[in-house]
Amino acid sequence: MVITVGVITAGSVLIAAPAAAVEAGTTGTQTSSSRQKNLARHLKRKGAVVYGAWWCPHCNTQKELFGAEALELLPYVECDKDDPGRQRCQQAQVRAYPTWELNGERRLGVLSLEELEIWSGYSSGTSSSR
Repeated sequence: MVITVGVITAGSVLIAAPAAAVEAGTTGTQTSSSRQKNLARHLKRKGAVVYGAWWCPHCNTQKELFGAEALELLPYVECDKDDPGRQRCQQAQVRAYPTWELNGERRLGVLSLEELEIWSGYSSGTSSSR
């Protein structure tokens, strides 16, 4: 597997992701499964936030893991399209993309659905995740 890492001028580091995923360059184009949609709803209910930038290939990879419909449900903050987004990310001291926040804890880089389920306490068998 080829891993890519990039550094941008503001001191932010782009977290590594498989090169094949980066080359795909698509964002949220596939249909979301019920698992993806339920996880996105669960993350939003839990107060999770994911910070990213439109030009970040790793952010696009993260979004792809959710698919088109779940992406709309995801608590996503765009850090580089407008001043309010830039200010929010600056206030949150976001230095890498994507950055996930949940319960005062941060995780950097692309997280698998399984990692997000475990970290957030998601269980597909409970009514709180539906």
